[in-house]
Amino acid sequence: MSLLDFGAVKSPISKLVAIALVLAFTAGLSACAPEVGTDAWCKQMKNKPSGDWTANEAADYAKHCVFK
Repeated sequence: MSLLDFGAVKSPISKLVAIALVLAFTAGLSACAPEVGTDAWCKQMKNKPSGDWTANEAADYAKHCVFK
């Protein structure tokens, strides 16, 4: 039986608990990255190899960190 096997979840309460856990996990992951344009984000991008930057990241870095 897998955690992702929703067919095995029998009661409505169990389904709600499973959905709540998935939402909490997703919210936890999204809170890990600093907001674009903050000093923490600029430092993170400065430490990231520029070859790994996306076009949007490069534009945001120039906008928020270089041309303040």
